Amino acid sequence: MQLIKGEFPASDAIELVSQLVQVKIKYHEQKISNQMNEEDIKSREKKIKKLQEDLSELKFFIGSIPGSVAMISHVNIG
Repeated sequence: MQLIKGEFPASDAIELVSQLVQVKIKYHEQKISNQMNEEDIKSREKKIKKLQEDLSELKFFIGSIPGSVAMISHVNIG
């Protein structure tokens, strides 16, 4: 399944990626509130922190690109 394909102004690219990452963070947060196992909670908190760090780095990188940004994103299952 192709989620993203195209050229975007840097600000739009940042917004699009940020929203996708926020959906994944929210997913992990919802799982944390339903989980009782401390090990699982810590694992999900670690994933959330990594997503936030990666997003911050990506925002910096995209912001340094002049003009539009080419983006392609796929979901592969199997």
